[in-house]
Amino acid sequence: MLAAATWLFSSVVATAEAPPRLTAQKLVVTRQAPTPLPKTEVASFAAGCFWGVEQEFRKEPGVIATAVGYAGGHTASPTYDDVSLGRSGHAETVRIEFDPKVVSYARLLDLFWHLHDPTTPNRQGLDVGEQYRSIVFTFDTRQQQMALASRDALQRSGELVAKISTEIIPASTFTKAEEYHQQFVEKGGRASCHVRKK
Repeated sequence: MLAAATWLFSSVVATAEAPPRLTAQKLVVTRQAPTPLPKTEVASFAAGCFWGVEQEFRKEPGVIATAVGYAGGHTASPTYDDVSLGRSGHAETVRIEFDPKVVSYARLLDLFWHLHDPTTPNRQGLDVGEQYRSIVFTFDTRQQQMALASRDALQRSGELVAKISTEIIPASTFTKAEEYHQQFVEKGGRASCHVRKK
């Protein structure tokens, strides 16, 4: 009886602690991702506190996998302390793998613009510092052109009163954040700083 109970407990613990499914780029697969995984493209955005940003992108159909981390700065192998204390130049960033047959890069850009205030340099709400600045990291000329066009269209629309301060720059080294930051909201954490606008 004791042996059976021990085996059952061990099985439950092993199941609960099963490692997450990863893509070839070591991003964590979303719950709705198909098996086998499709051919994907990559996007990266910084829009303030990365917990909430990641969660909103993970909800989007066609987003296959994500990870949070640090990019855009000057420090090699930054830690959360380096970034949060403003010593690294890095921004809290979400890297995304998506299926372009299901969700377009244009749709991801639209979601990005509407997840945060792109007119406040180095700030999102109560979060202040260069780590919270708004950035689109582009992986090729097509992404750069689309990001610039979408930014300009949003500025012309009159939806925003102030000038957009978002940087649109080539993707640089992405350092994954510490494990406890990954999928923070799915693990039960709270991230109320980002609201998906319709």
